[in-house]
Amino acid sequence: MIAPSQLTDPTVRAFVTAVNAGDQSAFRAVLTEGATMSDDGSDRDVAQWAEKEVWSSNGHMDVEKESDGGLALVVDYRNDTWGEMRTAWRFVTDNGRISRFETGQA
Repeated sequence: MIAPSQLTDPTVRAFVTAVNAGDQSAFRAVLTEGATMSDDGSDRDVAQWAEKEVWSSNGHMDVEKESDGGLALVVDYRNDTWGEMRTAWRFVTDNGRISRFETGQA
């Protein structure tokens, strides 16, 4: 596993750190205004998705590997709703913030 502090891209590092700490303020701060996301190929509302899949269910990311300069991750993601699953994440950044992320089963 790769420790969040060792992730290559500082913006992705901040995202993973915020998720793992349950820090909603830091999570919102790393996203651009109007950031978008998709889960398993379906666009979702970021705030609603994060509430369900991260905050209320204790989401946690254990990064297995990174590629594309740190903008693509393979993660063992777990939460209280779904248990643990291997997921792929891709991030689009804009001036040090995330404008879009996509996740789904790897």
